[in-house]
Amino acid sequence: MTQSTNSPSHVRWGIIGAAQIARKNWKAIRMSGNGVVSAVASRDLSRAEAFIHDCCMEVPPVTFDASGQATLARPVAVDDYQQLIDRDDVDAVYIALPTSLRKRWVVAAANAGKHVLCEKPMAVHADDAEEMIGACRANNVTFMDGVMFDHSQRLPAMKQVLAEPGKVGTLRRVQTHFSFCADDSFQSDNIRANADLEPHGCLGDLGWYCIRFTLWAADDRLPTAVSGRAITSYEGGNVPAEFQGELKFDDDLSAGFFCSFRCVNQQTATITGDLGYVTVDDFVLPFVDAESKWQLHQHELQVDNCRWNFGRHSVGDAVREHASGEADSQEVRMIRSFGESVLSGTPDARAADIAMKTQRVLDALRRSDAEKGAWVTL
Repeated sequence: MTQSTNSPSHVRWGIIGAAQIARKNWKAIRMSGNGVVSAVASRDLSRAEAFIHDCCMEVPPVTFDASGQATLARPVAVDDYQQLIDRDDVDAVYIALPTSLRKRWVVAAANAGKHVLCEKPMAVHADDAEEMIGACRANNVTFMDGVMFDHSQRLPAMKQVLAEPGKVGTLRRVQTHFSFCADDSFQSDNIRANADLEPHGCLGDLGWYCIRFTLWAADDRLPTAVSGRAITSYEGGNVPAEFQGELKFDDDLSAGFFCSFRCVNQQTATITGDLGYVTVDDFVLPFVDAESKWQLHQHELQVDNCRWNFGRHSVGDAVREHASGEADSQEVRMIRSFGESVLSGTPDARAADIAMKTQRVLDALRRSDAEKGAWVTL
């Protein structure tokens, strides 16, 4: 039995996969102001029930009647993904399944006329990603991958700094680093070390963000060529545990990144020009704060005979934006933006395009790694 129809001002969500990240997006849907959770699916019904119970205890869900009046309403637990997709009270699905399973269910959702928010990396191969986005376009539904920082107000504010004369100048280099140190059980127990479920390992889990930040800095342009190597791997070299990549663009801009399951927590980005550089210490998951911050640096070396002075010139800036779990935080902005696209009937073309570009770069990096770091053109 389906729940009562919600107000047209709200998107009714179905969550496929009871992953940990889905708990964060459960709250984001509640905080978005334009979404409600109707159902949660897991192959194990008891897991879906436990997920709903735990999330309800912290963030009670609501539904809305035709007049916009909110009432408490517990989402339905189901043990079949297609059953959730076919529900009349689901307008959009959030797919939090392992990468190797995403294509099937993205295509199924799109063919059922449901909008899709998909975790990253979006696919095993770029050909699969093209098919997924093609199905969404053919059915006139929105596709978006779950890169939350895309929706932070910090990015447009930083872009203004990068464009301002006399600050950074012509961009020359983008450098990113995203890592965390996994525990001893990670290789045997975590799906991110499993070639069948998450074949891209740290490159898909962490490097996806590094690639995405680089594309943002390059105004969504694809690089002309990439080179990448897995430094350490799991499963006999099949799943990257540490990965480094280089990207070259057509205007002398270059970029590099490092991602790892074996280094301490670090989420740093540097954008360097010929006049200055911008640094961000938390470009993926902002530090707990009511502001998202960055710094502009224009250090100066003064040499006069025997006197050598390297002068520090750094200026901090920020946007007012909570790190998580509030109406202005990046994951809530992501859900709200997705909902606005759904409710307006206008799929977000940039969301699908940038996800596809990220996948194409990832694919090229995997090919380069297979060719021992050779440069691969895009």
